[in-house]
Amino acid sequence: MSSHPTTSDSAITEVTRRAILDSLVIEGISWCGDMDEVEFLSRIYNLARLPSYDGRFTTAADDIWQHRVNNYDWEPNWVFTDDRFELSDGSDEQYLRFLSEMVHPAVCRDKEKAAAIVQLLNGHLAPDGWELAQRMTISGRPVYAARRILDGKFAISTAKTVANVINGDYMHRQITRLEAAIDSDPDLAIGTAKEFVETVCKTILDERKVAFDTTADFPKLVRAALKELKLVPDELPESAKASDSVRLILNNLASVSNGMAELRNRMGTGHGRHATTKVAHPRHARLAVGAAVTLAVFLFETHQERGA
Repeated sequence: MSSHPTTSDSAITEVTRRAILDSLVIEGISWCGDMDEVEFLSRIYNLARLPSYDGRFTTAADDIWQHRVNNYDWEPNWVFTDDRFELSDGSDEQYLRFLSEMVHPAVCRDKEKAAAIVQLLNGHLAPDGWELAQRMTISGRPVYAARRILDGKFAISTAKTVANVINGDYMHRQITRLEAAIDSDPDLAIGTAKEFVETVCKTILDERKVAFDTTADFPKLVRAALKELKLVPDELPESAKASDSVRLILNNLASVSNGMAELRNRMGTGHGRHATTKVAHPRHARLAVGAAVTLAVFLFETHQERGA
């Protein structure tokens, strides 16, 4: 058994994992649903290849039968602290796959019960930037999968990692403004989101000693950073061009900057607008901030990996 803290690259913290386990216990929720434990775990793990911790047996499947069926001397939620299953200290991907399987229609056959479990889990996962969301349906029943939440809080947290590396007072002020404005002043958040990307692009070009027009419009500045980082599809090596998905994603990066510029012009601060112009809503601000941070972090991480 293991009680190690979660790994440093996990967004889902030890605190969240513990809170989820506590909630399952309090609500009396069985992690294997309407299946037996071996049947459920076999959907995710190869139990025949996982070792036994009981000297009388050879596989994890044998362990589970002995201690959960034959003797019944393991506690019901033993799996969350058994290091073979990597739920207390493993990757987010492994942990989220386990949670998603808990509410699969084949595991939890009661549709309403599955929805209630999803709501419970999402309440704990949200602060760490994750949620379970419907991905498809089987026989009219929802199948859930994990996805990142591109909301304001998660985006701000991600932006702070870039600001800490750059260590610029101006950038920290931008993030403080974003954090305060998403819900209270969406127009300001939209305008500041664009400024955040501009700051990152200018920092990249400065650090790579690339001359650029300081008065260039926003899309042009983003294209200059993309070009310097060799992220322009037409300039990719032929081997990379073979991937249609790579070309599509890189083409869309430039489109993000165009869309952000238009959104800022229509709703953000920085330009005087007609008195009857519709004001932005927090959802617009969350969209702008999420897109801005995604673009800025990708550009900055690429800049760091490739060196100046």
